[in-house]
Amino acid sequence: MIARYSRSEMRAIWSDQRKFEIWLEIEKIACDAMARLGLIPKEDAAVIRKKGKFEIDEINEIEKRTNHDVIAFLENVASYVGPAARWIHQGLTSSDILDTTLAVQMTESARILSDDLAALRKIISKQARKYKRTPMIGRSHGIHAEPITFGLKLALMFDEFGRAEERLTQTRERIRVGKLSGAVGTHAHLDPRIEREVCQKLGLRPATISTQIVQRDRHAEFLTTLALVASSIDRWATEFRHLQRTEVLEVEEFFGEGQKGSSAMPHKRNPITGERLSGLARVIRGNALVALENVALWHERDISHSSAERIILPDSCTLLDYMLVKLCELVGGLRVYPENMTRNLEMTKGLYFSQSILLALTRAGLARKTAYEAVQRAAMKTWRGKKSLAENVKAERQIMAKLTAKEIDKLCSLEIHFRYVDEKFKALGLD
Repeated sequence: MIARYSRSEMRAIWSDQRKFEIWLEIEKIACDAMARLGLIPKEDAAVIRKKGKFEIDEINEIEKRTNHDVIAFLENVASYVGPAARWIHQGLTSSDILDTTLAVQMTESARILSDDLAALRKIISKQARKYKRTPMIGRSHGIHAEPITFGLKLALMFDEFGRAEERLTQTRERIRVGKLSGAVGTHAHLDPRIEREVCQKLGLRPATISTQIVQRDRHAEFLTTLALVASSIDRWATEFRHLQRTEVLEVEEFFGEGQKGSSAMPHKRNPITGERLSGLARVIRGNALVALENVALWHERDISHSSAERIILPDSCTLLDYMLVKLCELVGGLRVYPENMTRNLEMTKGLYFSQSILLALTRAGLARKTAYEAVQRAAMKTWRGKKSLAENVKAERQIMAKLTAKEIDKLCSLEIHFRYVDEKFKALGLD
């Protein structure tokens, strides 16, 4: 089953509505905590809890005058609360609200991305099992190397995105950090107990120490983690694009009825999803670079990171969510052509058995240099001629002095290359 299309859920996390909801909840929890500690009247905290609300259009209008989003928000909330609003934002600074909210949004986004990765790996595992023993040629430098199976290729993909899951889980713990420590992080006007309560109720951990902000190495780690996932998506999109080339055509993206590949050429069936994913990966990698630039801020804080984060955080989370869902669709709908894999395997007339013969010769006592040169002579004849490698090997005197024709035929077997497929699948939990 294809993973759910979740961009609307991700977008909601980064919407103004969700942002202001979290802002308001932070202020309310802080007031509740202050009331319990006897720092503000309990009846005023109750009024704030009951009457506190906001209106986005009104906030936007106020911000035109104040040129400050948090002050505009506080003025708007105060208009609904009345006199008790004097306790709202008591001892706080804007970044207490902004950074704690970012931690909630990043944590919620990470959960969605983790779900995406789990769904992707489920689809990959299904396809890997299906094509576990479907032989194809492995390539290095784009040139035929030795046989693999398409299932092994997908098993590698399954493993790579497993590491992506691990990294995201680890990173999520380091970005699940809020702070309510004031203008330079000293808690001069707010008891640390209030910070702890707010963070606990939001599912966060309070920063052990902070300045006016939560340090940006956390945010940079989050975005570089997303960039790594995007790069893995790019890697596999590129793989499938290469395998779809006309002269290869071992796999192909699903091409729906009524779909068009070119405005000029009616025959075209292009790997557009893979190309789109490769392009979007570049955007997320670029955003990660911006996040790294944001780490170096002046003293206890400057504002140079803020404007960039309003773009790179929601865009990267939303883009990666979209990319993972599209990759799910690509892998789940992949058209696989085993007959073309067999055709391409046979194209080089068994050249990929060269190492098997080389190793057999060294085991039989021939010097490696001598063995290599003898097999290479046979291989070069195979490249240029019509005979198979096995036939050309049997014409090499030095080789036949060490191996029989029957031994050579046995060495030219795909099964030699697939002896440990089951073991690999078992190690990955794919058996």
